Amino acid sequence: MLEQLFSPSVQHTLDLVGIFVFAISGALLAVRKNFDVFGIAVLAEVTALGGGLFRDLVIGAVPPAAFTDLGYFLTPLLAALLVFFLHPEVERIQFGVNVFDAAGLGLFAVAGTTKAYEYGLNLTASAALGLATAVGGGVLRDVLANEVPSLLRWDRDLYAVPAMVGAGMVVLCIRFDVLTTFTSGLAVVTSFVLRLLAMHYHWRAPRAWNRRSTVTEETEKATA
Repeated sequence: MLEQLFSPSVQHTLDLVGIFVFAISGALLAVRKNFDVFGIAVLAEVTALGGGLFRDLVIGAVPPAAFTDLGYFLTPLLAALLVFFLHPEVERIQFGVNVFDAAGLGLFAVAGTTKAYEYGLNLTASAALGLATAVGGGVLRDVLANEVPSLLRWDRDLYAVPAMVGAGMVVLCIRFDVLTTFTSGLAVVTSFVLRLLAMHYHWRAPRAWNRRSTVTEETEKATA
């Protein structure tokens, strides 16, 4: 299982790094939307912890880790504080933030799927919760900021698909009884690399076949 990949202390550190980077993305959106310091903190917390909180509530892992580990709660606040004072500098290293975000996406998708299965869910439900763990915080962030969630927009690079691939690889490994430290790590790396390639080549999901609309793409971009 994924927990065997690293020692508990290293796994905890990786979780905090993923939470920190997700929180940065939430805080940056809050700054762009002209939110005050409270709004920045809320969006940072929701983005970082929303997916894992949803997963834990669904599988009955209560109280959720977000409320039992002070580090999980304080890390997004640290990210919010950093963005509050240094957001121009953080914006300039956006690519680096995106790379770590991609790594967090893969790690959380695999970890979420594994944890859901360990709590007795079937393979399909486990993969779905793995996806929710990885992208749920971003969806909540966009909803609170009154934006169409990024993973639903045609003009954004693939985000949910790499997480789905990582979660899918885990359940396939479970199905064929080959889930090991190596295959779990391979699922994380595959999701991570797919996200990086999607950002580099601007891969996007197709829209409806033979789509007919009176709305031009330019108008869609302006109103997105």
